[in-house]
Amino acid sequence: MKSVMIVFNQANTERVEYMLDYLGINGFTFFEQVQGRGTNGGEPRRGTHTWPEMNSCVITIISDEKLDSLLEAVKKLDMRNEEVGVRAFVWNIEATV
Repeated sequence: MKSVMIVFNQANTERVEYMLDYLGINGFTFFEQVQGRGTNGGEPRRGTHTWPEMNSCVITIISDEKLDSLLEAVKKLDMRNEEVGVRAFVWNIEATV
């Protein structure tokens, strides 16, 4: 099993939710108002006058078989508008209770 954290500009919220539904990924935890800055020249997302945009974040636990499809969908979403930005990070899950 894998844990995937997807960080995205709030402008992509509906697209990310649709992507998860389309891929049959039902369980996830959604975080709103996430602040940060991308490592690849991304502008800060701080919710301030200077940097007004904000990010959101979704964390999901999926089977290994769904990982490639999810990462491909995230990459396609990022390519739609690279300035808005979306990134996925993957961890191995050893066990769940």
